[in-house]
Amino acid sequence: LKFIFGPSAVPALDLVDQRSVTRLRSPSGRILYQVLGSSGKLYTCYSSCHFCTCPAFGFSVLQKSESLLCKHILAVYLSQALGACQELAVSEEQLSNVLLAEEEDEE
Repeated sequence: LKFIFGPSAVPALDLVDQRSVTRLRSPSGRILYQVLGSSGKLYTCYSSCHFCTCPAFGFSVLQKSESLLCKHILAVYLSQALGACQELAVSEEQLSNVLLAEEEDEE
């Protein structure tokens, strides 16, 4: 994994070991992931479009193109593969509130 994903591999595995990945699922079937980062901040990840709200994703992946993904997205993919995601059923309104909170953080 480290050969393919570089420096994101070991921290991502740590996040999986700590069960830091939670899959939020709404009644309509919409899914998003939240990852509790090593800093204690909660990041929202969208595996369907390969996006994370963390600063490292914005800088290393989007701006610099130095990496394919951040440790949070890799942790989501690893958790999916290992069946290690925590599951949380949320209402459509709760899911919308998570998405709106992310939008407000960006402003």
